Amino acid sequence: MIKADRWERKFHEAQMRNETLEKSLLESQNEKGELKARVAEFEKTLHQYRNRNSVIELRASLDKIEQMKRRVKELEVALQNCEIQIEFFEASEERKKEQIREVADYLQTLAVQADILSVKYGLESDRGQELASLLRKIKVLSVRAKPYM
Repeated sequence: MIKADRWERKFHEAQMRNETLEKSLLESQNEKGELKARVAEFEKTLHQYRNRNSVIELRASLDKIEQMKRRVKELEVALQNCEIQIEFFEASEERKKEQIREVADYLQTLAVQADILSVKYGLESDRGQELASLLRKIKVLSVRAKPYM
């Protein structure tokens, strides 16, 4: 009977090892399930984090675009103001040129009238010499005004 006891003991030991292994397997499977759940939770958190970062980056980009739009509007207004000033200066320049032309025409008329008067009164009298002096001044002004005509 000793052999039967040994076989029974070995069978009992094998059964115990089998139960221990089954228990260990069950614990490993539970741990594997828990780890899978944690991995899924981490993946979900990572996805949310990436989405949040994308939203933050998009908002920052939109803010930059809005800033650029405002700057473009400011520059457009500045450009319009410059164009208005240029038109004003060009119109002002034209008015001044017209006034200079009118003065030059008037000087030429005066020069002609002074010539007529100097011939009429002669250069001998004081009035004649005064007229001659005025005539020289008018002719100088008339010469200076010619480029503007």
